[in-house]
Amino acid sequence: MTTRNKKTKRTTVYLEPGLLKVMRYQALINETSVSEMINDAIRNQITEDAEDIADIEARKNEPLIPFEEVVKRLKLDGLI
Repeated sequence: MTTRNKKTKRTTVYLEPGLLKVMRYQALINETSVSEMINDAIRNQITEDAEDIADIEARKNEPLIPFEEVVKRLKLDGLI
């Protein structure tokens, strides 16, 4: 789905030249537009943030574990 089929607003985004070059290449390969790639990236970030907030809310009543205890457990498990 292209952005042009939707009601959109125009804005200016400043990108690093190398990043823009890669995005244009990927857009060409994927038969999409840089605008759609940017929209998708923003949409994905907002979704991820909402999921993080929901996870935090769901775990808010769990007991807190002191940092030192977490480090101790990780060492016992051989993870650090």
